[in-house]
This record gives sequence, structure tokens and C-alpha cells, in this order.
Amino acid sequence: MKGHDQGMGKRGAGRFRSSALAGWFALGLLCGLTARAGEAPASLQGLSETPRRISGRILDRTGTGVAEAKVTLDDAAGAAQEATTDGDGRFSFSGVAPGSFRLTIAATGFASQEFSGDLGADDFTVPDISLHLASVVTEVRVVPPEEIAEAQIKEQEKQRVLGFVPNYYVSYVADAVPLAPRQKFELAWKSMVDPVSFAITGAVAGVQQARNDFSGYGQGAEGYAKRYGAAYATFATSTLIGSAALPSLFKQDPRYFYKGTGSKRSRALYALATSVICKGDNGHWQFNYSSILGGLAAGGISNLYYPPKDRDGAAVTFENALIGIGATAAANFLQEFVVRKFTPNLPPHDPGGKTRNLVGRALISLVHEGD
Repeated sequence: MKGHDQGMGKRGAGRFRSSALAGWFALGLLCGLTARAGEAPASLQGLSETPRRISGRILDRTGTGVAEAKVTLDDAAGAAQEATTDGDGRFSFSGVAPGSFRLTIAATGFASQEFSGDLGADDFTVPDISLHLASVVTEVRVVPPEEIAEAQIKEQEKQRVLGFVPNYYVSYVADAVPLAPRQKFELAWKSMVDPVSFAITGAVAGVQQARNDFSGYGQGAEGYAKRYGAAYATFATSTLIGSAALPSLFKQDPRYFYKGTGSKRSRALYALATSVICKGDNGHWQFNYSSILGGLAAGGISNLYYPPKDRDGAAVTFENALIGIGATAAANFLQEFVVRKFTPNLPPHDPGGKTRNLVGRALISLVHEGD
């Protein structure tokens, strides 16, 4: 019995070990199956990450496709692509990572626009995107009249008869902007200090010395210097008073406005008339107080420096003023019919003219005392 019991015990122990091994194997298999239960089959792995295609169409407000529109795509993977719409406004992107994406559309003449969406397991067709016209911003710059006048003066300063004689006091622009007082004085100053002004004054003094005008000055270098100073003083006071100070006071334009159109007779009458009339800063024609009173004032002031025996009385001063008007009329006539042909650097269009320029003033200075 004892042996039988011992044999039975050995066989039971063997069965127990076999059962235990089988249990551990079954448990391991169960755990393995459980661990892989959450995994997709190898053939299905990566399906959700397969790149997809996005396409669509860009239209304007009338429903017509917008060609040459630039479409930019930013996908979930952070990659950026660009495409240009075809003639029908269509575009497409391939190899797009699934997930959220954003489209940015830009086209000439249209406001930029964006579209956002989510790309799933299938290709995505974007609903038609309609663009709106871009807002048109018009910038209007109001230019002050004084700034326009300054630009016109710069053009006038290029006007030189034969390329070197200043012809500043002429406007070949019929509707030129009136000059501000500051600009009238600037123009007068530039005329006074122009090198040709000094040269013409020197020529006038030389003629006077050769004819022994104003004999009280004597001859030689001293006599010439006195004649030169007197001639330049007359020119300077006439310019400052008649072309700057009084025009600013009376609001008159010191320039001659070239006509250039109409019959020769009408142009000639216009040139003669502008010796006694001028255009006001308000655009209306009026009596030229500035020029006439400026000539009288310059003649009166000249009595301070001319030799006593050559000084004007009141009658002679008025007589010289009348002669000055005649000289201005003659100068204007030349401006209307002759000078323009010999003046380079004129404005490309529009008639213009000349007011008492340097040549006109030189003629006036030559007739002082009826010479």
C-alpha cells in the first residue's frame, strides 16, 4: 500500500507540473492576444497618415473663374505649398497630410481671403471661394498755390534770351499762379544779382561816359565808377519798388503774360496795352499802378545821387516816366513777336509773355534825362 501510494504521489506531482505549464502557456498566449488586440493589422497600419489631395475653384462675384490667383496651403504637418489657378480658376494640391489645413488666396485687384478645413481619410474638395474686389484708396494731395507758383518760377529762371540774358519777368503760362509777396521779392533779388545785370549796367555806364552824360561825375576811372553806381542804383530801386514792393502792396503781378495767339494786330495791341495795365493777383486786368508809380519813385530817388545840374525837376521826372512807359511797350512788343524765338528752355506748351525784364529796364535806364 505504501508503495502504491508513493507511485500515485509521483504521478500526481507530474500531472500538476504539466497542468501548471499549460496554464502559464495559456496565460501568456492570452496576454499576447490582449496586447495586440488594440493594434491594427499590418496591412491597415498608416492608413490614416496616407497623403491626400485638396482641390477647389476661385471665382469672382459674377461666378467667373479667377485665373492666375495665388493659393497657399498650410497643412497639418506644417508643410506649405503654393499653386496658381488655371484659366477656369481651379487649383489642386497633392500629398497633403491629413488634419487641419488653411488656404490663403491672393489675386490682383481682389482682397485676400482665407479658408480653413479638416482633411480626413478622403480627398477634400473645397467649396467654391468667391473673392471680393479690393478696396481702392485714392490719395489726394492738396498743393498750396504758393508751392505751384514756386515751381513755375523755377521754370521762369531757366528763360534766358540767347541762352544768357535773363528773361525772368515773363510767363509763358497764361493761367500762372499769382506770386506771393515773398516770391516777388525773391524774383527781384535774383534779377538784381544776376551776373548779366552787372554786365549790362557796366555797358550802360560805358556809353554814358563816352557821351560824357552826367558830366558832373567827370571822366577816368572815378567818373566811370560813379556812373556805374548811379546806373545800378536806378536799376535796383526800380526793380525793388516797381516789381516787388508796390506789386505786393497793390496785389498785382509784375510779369508780362505772353499771348502768342490771335491775329498779329490783336497781339500788338495787347503788348502795347500791357505797358499800362497788368494782371492782378485776383486774375483780373487792372491799371498798372506798380510799374508807373515805381518808375516815378525810382526817378525821384535818383535825384539823391545824380550830379546837381543833372537832377530832374518834377516835370522832367514825369516826362521820363512817360518815356519809360514807351520803352516798356516796345520791350513787350519784342517779347510778343521776337524774343520767344531766341529763348531756350521754355515750357513745353501754353503761351506766355514778359513783363519788364532786364532788357526793358536797361532801355529805361538809357533814357534817363531824355538821353
